Amino acid sequence: MQGQAQQQAYDRGITIFSPDGRLYQVEYAREAVKRGTASIGIRTENGVVLAVDKRIPSPLLEDSSVEKIHKADDHIGIASAGHVADARQLIDFARRQAQVNHLRYGEPVGVETLTKNVTDHIQQYTQVGGARPFGVALIVGGIENGEPRLFETDPSGTPYEWKALAVGADRGELQNYLEENYDAEADLDGGISLALDALASVNDGGLLPSEVGLATVDAETESFEQFDLDQIETHLEENDLLGEEDTDEDDE
Repeated sequence: MQGQAQQQAYDRGITIFSPDGRLYQVEYAREAVKRGTASIGIRTENGVVLAVDKRIPSPLLEDSSVEKIHKADDHIGIASAGHVADARQLIDFARRQAQVNHLRYGEPVGVETLTKNVTDHIQQYTQVGGARPFGVALIVGGIENGEPRLFETDPSGTPYEWKALAVGADRGELQNYLEENYDAEADLDGGISLALDALASVNDGGLLPSEVGLATVDAETESFEQFDLDQIETHLEENDLLGEEDTDEDDE
């Protein structure tokens, strides 16, 4: 019983390391990320692609209310996986940081700088009592000095830079697909095709426009663009990935 009580103390205390050097609450936050639907980021020669799985749990739910891709600044987009409310808090923080940089220095914030500001904020919640870590991972993609940059934030507060990555559900399978098919010389359209192919690889029956989110940050214009349903449908058709809507014709 005493050993179990000690285990619970390490389990519940965010500021306490276990004897083997683990913070259990941070590990649980990573598990929360895995429960979120997948998000993918791909860095190409001329921009960054963000794609997300927006699986709708009910036909009564408005598609537009499921937000997994956000604009942080004109040249930066963010995709999330995990707790949506936690993601909104971090994205609002990122937007404020971007605005502060504009006001203080008169120039756009760097993608790496913004990511590290966010991860510094996340890290504070791993060593302060009375709080819990953020149960979300973010993919931060944008243009810095004319070059595409792509970062991941972890619930521990660690930033990682990637050429292509997936977070959320099915991360292992998606990451393997990206590693096998990533082309460093691909353009934005090639990045879009790879992202959609990766999402389709873990979804049977193709993809529906309403269940996919897609955005790009173009290196030439340094502008974030989020695609509407018609644009997403066009890309799905071009890649032969368009699924069919479920019908209830047999239930009469």
